[in-house]
Amino acid sequence: MIALSIVITLYVMCSIILLAYGIQCYVLTFLFLRKRKAKITSQRQTMKYYDEITDESKFPKVVTQLPMYNEKSVASRVIEAVAAMDYPRSRHEIQVLDDSNDETINYVNETVARLRASGININVIHRSDRTGFKAGALQNGLNYTDAEFVAIFDADFVPNPDFLKKGMAFFVDRPKLGLVQGRWTHLNRKSSLITRGQAMGIDGHFMIEQAARSWNGLFMNFNGTAGIFRRKAIETSGGWQHDTLTEDMDLSYRMQLAEWETEYVPDLEVPAEIPEDINAFKNQQFRWAKGSIQTAMKIIPMLLKKKLSTFKVIQAVLHLTHYSVHPLMLILALLTMPVLYFVKVSLSPLWFAMVVFCMILATSGPSTMYMISQFFIGNKVRKQIFLIPAMMLIGTGLAVNNGKAVLEALLKMSSPFNRTPKKGARSKNTYKPIKDLTCIVELLVGIYCLTSFQMFLGFTNFLVSPFLVLYASGFLFVGIISIIHFRRPELIDVKLKLPTLG
Repeated sequence: MIALSIVITLYVMCSIILLAYGIQCYVLTFLFLRKRKAKITSQRQTMKYYDEITDESKFPKVVTQLPMYNEKSVASRVIEAVAAMDYPRSRHEIQVLDDSNDETINYVNETVARLRASGININVIHRSDRTGFKAGALQNGLNYTDAEFVAIFDADFVPNPDFLKKGMAFFVDRPKLGLVQGRWTHLNRKSSLITRGQAMGIDGHFMIEQAARSWNGLFMNFNGTAGIFRRKAIETSGGWQHDTLTEDMDLSYRMQLAEWETEYVPDLEVPAEIPEDINAFKNQQFRWAKGSIQTAMKIIPMLLKKKLSTFKVIQAVLHLTHYSVHPLMLILALLTMPVLYFVKVSLSPLWFAMVVFCMILATSGPSTMYMISQFFIGNKVRKQIFLIPAMMLIGTGLAVNNGKAVLEALLKMSSPFNRTPKKGARSKNTYKPIKDLTCIVELLVGIYCLTSFQMFLGFTNFLVSPFLVLYASGFLFVGIISIIHFRRPELIDVKLKLPTLG
């Protein structure tokens, strides 16, 4: 009986916490909508500040840092894009922070030498070891420049020529502004069902979540790329630290705790590449999930020591711990069978209606946020809505992968910073994601959930049945696609191609 009570209590607690995260999507959507019109109008006007200025001395000095490690597929592309930026050459310096140990070194050196010969202020900083990984490279680069501002791009990004002019305009007459973050767009959005699903999730984060937080005075995170820092904000906040796998979220929170402001600008768009291999995507998600929980364990005690409003603290905690939804979903998937077997619940019509309402509220929150983000991006919602099932399958199927990441973070298990392989313009990815056995676990959990569904369909209430179908479908989908990509990565583009959705 004690064991059963523990199981039921855990099941109910997980359900309530997931409900809270679902409601959070509505809260962020509301915060976005109430400030959107005024902020967008103001930001568009601000971005024009440097358009008519021709005196180069009026432009602050900026260093653009390009951290990379074994990125031969995309290294030259990002370097050339940054070199083509419409910003005074006398006020712009480029640092290629190349920690590579393969032929990327040759691609980088050749590209940099050619650009330097054309008058571009560009240098390569190559470390013999990767101490601190990306954070270490970024911190080391600051030792070689006196620039007041620092722009950062990952290797798979292709910034537009006007990025610096538009972004730097927000720092004018705002001495406490420490960070300007741009919005990611997608170079290969339409490559497959996998990339379409990822793109929708990223759009929801950038169009709704980041805007809602920044525009309402809440804590917002730097996304690791496509942003500009005031150097002083980095240095006075403790600099880049590598004790978590999400050095970007860590620094941005420490910076805001030190009273620096942030500005998120959705019209400051930067195209980037989305992982087309599901295993590369899982590697990326693992790093983000583990790193965010590591950051939460580091930052939340600092938050509680500050005199902040209760709402701001709650929002920060929900933000930092967002990836905990995955282990919670996994726990529910595993506990559903014993709960249904041992517990027979009979609800009155009123309680039944309330439970149904809460379940709909929790599950439709993310979908509502995604659809609203698509509307304001300019995509046709009636076409994009057909991607919601794919989003749900991918999001559910990641529960094993990301649940493992969260557990490792809680147990303080260390792991290296494994960068996400990029494809670039090549027909095939020359780098392969790290392989593990999570796909086997995903298949086993998927079969388990499918068995649970078959056992209790028609035997108990139908409230849980749709979730068992979703869990089974999600785990089996991600597990099977992972195995396909291990064996023949190119198959996914054939099997999961979709017609253009706009």
